[in-house]
Amino acid sequence: MAEAALELRDGRWAPAIAAQRKLRIGRVLLYAVLTLFALYYLAPLYVMIATSLKSAEELREASIFALPHAAQLDTWRHAWSEVCISVSCGGMRPYFVNSLVVVVPAVLISTLIGAINGYALAAWRFPGSNLLFGLLLFSCFIPFQAIILPLAQLLGALGLASTGTGLALTYIVYGLGFTTLFFRNFYVTVPRELVRAATIDGAGFFAIFWHIMLPLSLPTIVVTLIWQFTQIWNDFLFAVTLTNGAGQTATVALGNLVKTSQATKRYDVEMAAAIITGLPTLLVFLLAGKYFVRGLTAGAVKG
Repeated sequence: MAEAALELRDGRWAPAIAAQRKLRIGRVLLYAVLTLFALYYLAPLYVMIATSLKSAEELREASIFALPHAAQLDTWRHAWSEVCISVSCGGMRPYFVNSLVVVVPAVLISTLIGAINGYALAAWRFPGSNLLFGLLLFSCFIPFQAIILPLAQLLGALGLASTGTGLALTYIVYGLGFTTLFFRNFYVTVPRELVRAATIDGAGFFAIFWHIMLPLSLPTIVVTLIWQFTQIWNDFLFAVTLTNGAGQTATVALGNLVKTSQATKRYDVEMAAAIITGLPTLLVFLLAGKYFVRGLTAGAVKG
C-alpha cells in the first residue's frame, strides 16, 4: 500500500499526486473542525469582553456579538474598586487579595508535601506503602459535598472556622491525593540505582530528595502547580461554605455581585468582574500551558 502511494520524481521517491491531494483535503477538514471547536469555546469569552466594554445604550440596542463602538474602560475600574457586593462597596479588589492569600500558600505547601509523599512511596517503600497510596488515591474521589459538615465541625473545633487559614488548610489536605499521585507516578520512573548509589555515598532521605529527585521532577512540579492553582482558585463550594463576609474569595464575591439587588442591572460590570476573577487562571495557562503539556508527556500522570 505504501509503495502504491509513492512515485519517482527528480530521482527521489515522493508521495503520489493523488495521495498528496487526499492528504491536503484531510488537513483542511481537520483544521476546519478544530477552528469550529476553538470558536465554540472562545465565543463566551468574546461576549464577556465585548459586553464589558460596551456602553449601557449599546447593551440595550446592539447584538451581544457586536463589537463596541468605543471601549468603556471605566467599567473595569468600577468593577475592581467601586461596585457594591452585598453590603460592601469596595469592588472585587479585597476579595481578589483574599484569593491570593489563600491560594498561593495552599498551592506551594500541597505541592511540596505531595513531592515528599511521592518520593517516599516510590523510592523508600515500606510495609503498607501500597495501602497508604491507595487510601490517598481514594481521597481524590470523595465528593466535596460529602465532607462539608464534618469539615466545618473540625475547623470550628480547631478555632479556624470562617478564616483564610482554615480554608487554605482544607485545600492543602484535599489536594494531597492528587499531588502525591502526580509525583509518585513520576518518581517510579526514576531508576532506583540512582537512589542506591546516593545512599552508598552517604546521602540521607532529604539530601537525596532535595539534590537529586526534586531537580529531576521540574515538569511534574509545573503540572502540579498549574493543577492545584486552577482547582483552588476556581473553587466555589469550600469557599462559600467555610468563609463569610469580608473573608470570602473572588469566586464567592462574583456570585454575590450577581445576586446583589441594584436599581439598574449592570451586565457590563458583572462581565468585567467575571473576567477579573478568571484572569489569573487564564494567565497561568497562557504563560505556562506548554510546560503543562510537557509535564504531562514527561510522566506526571502516568501509571
